[in-house]
Amino acid sequence: MTIGGGILLFVIGAILAFAVDVDIPGIEDNTLGYILMLAGVLVAVLSLAATRRRHSTVAVTRDASGREAVTERHTDSTGGPVV
Repeated sequence: MTIGGGILLFVIGAILAFAVDVDIPGIEDNTLGYILMLAGVLVAVLSLAATRRRHSTVAVTRDASGREAVTERHTDSTGGPVV
């Protein structure tokens, strides 16, 4: 799931906890809503932590005769090369 999925779970949980009076046998009235809200927060936080940011660097060099060489380097958030 992504951040959007976590937000969706949180919103559905908030609606169940605060706006709707649901009578589910075996579960307290608001418990399901609070469980979904907690799950939504956990999904959003974990998806943020798992997001890898990529960075690209381009270098252009010229030699004495005017020829150009372009070098590109792609790295992720850990500093390692992107495979």
